[in-house]
Amino acid sequence: MTEPNPDERLRRILSQWRPAEQQGDPQANIRPDSGLTGARALELFDAQLTSRHLDLTARRLRANDAGYYTISSAGHEGNAAVAAALRPTDPALLHYRSGAFYCARAGQLAEAKVDPIRDVLRGVVAAATDPISGGRHKVFGHPDLHIIPTTSTIASHLPRAVGLAFAIERNRLSKLDKPLIKVDWPRDAIAVCSFGDASVNHASATAAFNTVGWADFTGLRLPLLFVCEDNGLGISVRSPNGWVGAVLKSRPGLRYYYADGCDLAETYAVARSAVAWTRRHRRPAVLHLRTVRLMGHAGADAEQAYRTTAEIEHDLALDPLLATAKMLVDSGVATPMQLLSRYDEIGWRVTQAAEQVRHEPKLNTAAEVVAPLAPRRPVRVVTTVTKSGDRAAGALAAARERAFSGRLPEKGDPLTLAQTINAALTDVMLCHPQSLVFGEDVARKGGVYGVTKGLRDRFGPARVFDTLLDETSILGLSLGAGVGGLLPIPEIQYLAYLHNAEDQLRGEAASLRFFSSGKYRNPMVVRIAGLAYQQGFGGHFHNDHSVAVLRDIPGLVIAVPSRADDAADMLRTCIAAAEVDGTVSVFLEPIALYHTRDLHQTGDGGWLSRYTPPGMWGDTHAPVGRARVYPHGQADQLTIVTFGNGVRMSLRVAARLAEDGIGSRVVDLRWLSPLPIADLIREASATERVLVVDETRRTGGVAEGVIASLVDAGYVGSVRRIAAVDTFLPLGPATAHVLVGEADIERAARTLLGS
Repeated sequence: MTEPNPDERLRRILSQWRPAEQQGDPQANIRPDSGLTGARALELFDAQLTSRHLDLTARRLRANDAGYYTISSAGHEGNAAVAAALRPTDPALLHYRSGAFYCARAGQLAEAKVDPIRDVLRGVVAAATDPISGGRHKVFGHPDLHIIPTTSTIASHLPRAVGLAFAIERNRLSKLDKPLIKVDWPRDAIAVCSFGDASVNHASATAAFNTVGWADFTGLRLPLLFVCEDNGLGISVRSPNGWVGAVLKSRPGLRYYYADGCDLAETYAVARSAVAWTRRHRRPAVLHLRTVRLMGHAGADAEQAYRTTAEIEHDLALDPLLATAKMLVDSGVATPMQLLSRYDEIGWRVTQAAEQVRHEPKLNTAAEVVAPLAPRRPVRVVTTVTKSGDRAAGALAAARERAFSGRLPEKGDPLTLAQTINAALTDVMLCHPQSLVFGEDVARKGGVYGVTKGLRDRFGPARVFDTLLDETSILGLSLGAGVGGLLPIPEIQYLAYLHNAEDQLRGEAASLRFFSSGKYRNPMVVRIAGLAYQQGFGGHFHNDHSVAVLRDIPGLVIAVPSRADDAADMLRTCIAAAEVDGTVSVFLEPIALYHTRDLHQTGDGGWLSRYTPPGMWGDTHAPVGRARVYPHGQADQLTIVTFGNGVRMSLRVAARLAEDGIGSRVVDLRWLSPLPIADLIREASATERVLVVDETRRTGGVAEGVIASLVDAGYVGSVRRIAAVDTFLPLGPATAHVLVGEADIERAARTLLGS
């Protein structure tokens, strides 16, 4: 009959053992060639015991309705040896079963700076005093331990780990005077990332393995140690025998190591070899640890439903705590009773701490919950923009002259949207030396639409480079680079391509501040070419106009510039917000307007704009969440609310209405998240007739949010919307049947006005 948990079994077995005949030397290697002394093994045994008692206590707390997380590390405690093989300054992204790693790393700090018992328990009970998430989730993380919190999404942190290794190596080789975020990692630090065996099958893991291999083949050094903790199960699904090893061994550019994770000495010896190789060669490796899973997947998991009694008993017999205890007893470093005493003493400490932290305060208001999510400090943002302009006009004036080959954009002819973004990116990279531009085809080719043309020549391949064609890897690189003190500006070639990798934004990028109470952040500005109306080329995959998945991400800023002068101002705002607040922004660029020159008639140049001189950047600043209004005539009869391609179409319609004596105002939202609510309500109230022109689909479209905001604010005037049909976009002229057109806008406007 299987015992209910490993606790009674460990006590029973330890009490039956007899001590060694001779006392061992704690300073000698506990096993030849292991490099692990008896004294160090005792310290790691304490970390293993602490992790086990934390797991047992989490279940008791949950049984008493005082705890909320019971995914345990039981059976994986060998990862304490991995922590011991690393330095506490090697940044780590940990698997949710890496409890012993966390405890062991805390023990590496002098003067008990971090108390792993209270840290973990505060997460379990969702206490607001939790030092990493502030009661928002149970995660392993602490800035003093250089452990960056990860979510429970399977494998989603692996692409970030690749970016983290990239940032470490870039910081080591560069002479960057002012990283965006101060990082205290030594020059020879390496990144470590642990995960479970089932994760190797996930697309995010495949992307990460592929990227490190691709990078290694190109000569790009990535000092990254993956640690696969293989217990043979993904919840209830078995990993086929030999599958995980075969997968990891087959990855090109990834050096493979294997150890029995239940054997502390073996794990330590192999981990030291893997760490030393990675640190010396600055290349990626994977440590495959064979572990067992004790006490099921989580507290509510009934293993008997999918595992036989014999299988459960087999894993219990491999309990890593008993394996370490036997090694200590057989070597004469400790007696069974001494180890049992240590076990009980740590158990008492954990129990006492649990009784104390369970009564600590929880998050009590919505404001407390969302506080770290998306801070907004608009005064600091505009100050940063202004200072950047001052530097560009002053200390950087000569460098700027060289970058633009003597042809400063503000002294030339008016520019298109694409040309303005190119000039603004040049200025950003001059003013922010930690910034990087990368993505598919952005360097040599200069982008599919020429938006990044010349940037590689101006700033070199270290700052402007092409990536492999994988959106998950592009965003993962950005995430890690941002944590590492850089300012990534990745490009996703088309909006439709984002959907391959959107969880890197939703589950990883936007959530880091939330799960770390703002202690960690990954600032980034993701440029995406998108929206519809592209002529002569397209179909759904190059004319995607759905932004619902972006607007649903808490804290994410979504900027949609429709014209050139707004584009430069809004891009500078996004960059400054990244620097000041760690903001994650999506800069969605309307493809169809990239090279548009005219507004009302051919040759009028009405869609071109002059580039703003650096000394005026602060004056023309576009704050996050502020709209732009275009009045026509008396502007007193109709408010047209729109964005992107809808702005140009609505301005053309407004001009025709004005010829008939109908005054209107066109409100360009500019920011789809957060919506410019105050401006929206003011402009709607001015006419009491609102037409929302939404180029996205009716279902899940932007108009839904606009109208809901008006209703929530108590708006009682007339409102109508026109939006695209709920369909994927076809190729060629058929798009006209499903997209909003100027005729649709004018017809809806006149209907709303009763004219």
